[in-house]
Amino acid sequence: MDHAEVLALHDRDLREGARPDGPGARVERTGGVVRQVADADGWNGILWTDLDETDADAAIAEQIAYFTGLGRDFEWKLYGHDLPTDLGQRLTAAGFTPEPRETLMIGAIAELALDAELPDGIRLLPATDRATVDLVADVHEKAFGTDSSRLRSSLLAQLAADPDTVVAVVALAGDEPVSAARMELVPGTPFAGLWGGGTVESRRGRGIYRALVAHRARIAADRGYRYVQVDASDQSRPILERLGLAPLTTTTPYVYEP
Repeated sequence: MDHAEVLALHDRDLREGARPDGPGARVERTGGVVRQVADADGWNGILWTDLDETDADAAIAEQIAYFTGLGRDFEWKLYGHDLPTDLGQRLTAAGFTPEPRETLMIGAIAELALDAELPDGIRLLPATDRATVDLVADVHEKAFGTDSSRLRSSLLAQLAADPDTVVAVVALAGDEPVSAARMELVPGTPFAGLWGGGTVESRRGRGIYRALVAHRARIAADRGYRYVQVDASDQSRPILERLGLAPLTTTTPYVYEP
């Protein structure tokens, strides 16, 4: 896999040429900025920019004014190779709060080690209705310690409106949900995004997360996708590297609350 070529393809297909990530969302292009606008339960933010030292501050001010006018919190998704090089400092000075940095990792599915199996006693259940989506959301809250109401709402809406673009699964130990994850399939591109993979603390270190990555990648391959991409935390990065995904750049969410 040619890292520079794949990163350029990622930027073109998933950022500059982004599609709305769910019903009720829209992608807008204004000047050197591509943004998604959604309702309060959806993701609002900046996906891609073509800025330099002369216009970055004005673009930041414009986006703050726009989303504040809508009454929305929003995220500026900053990648390590974005320009200008001091864009993160400019965002902080404008009132954004940086969240933990992650690593963009991408793997060519044909080159990945996808033989990871679930541990004994663990079974997978597809999340396709309200009851199973509730299980995914419950695991998300326990694994990450964050509210999952937005995830629950957006996943239900996407499953209802366009079920071919999302795969969600929960891992059960008996009847207890212990891990969950989802995958966003982007039609017209070679990319499938792996999101939200999390395991409750008592079940970590047993290979469940690794097996869920392999499970989703196999589904993506069956549906004709060439690459899987992940915004990886420091905890998941070593597991993903062992599976064959490569770190291509970093990504940091900068959040603005009006």
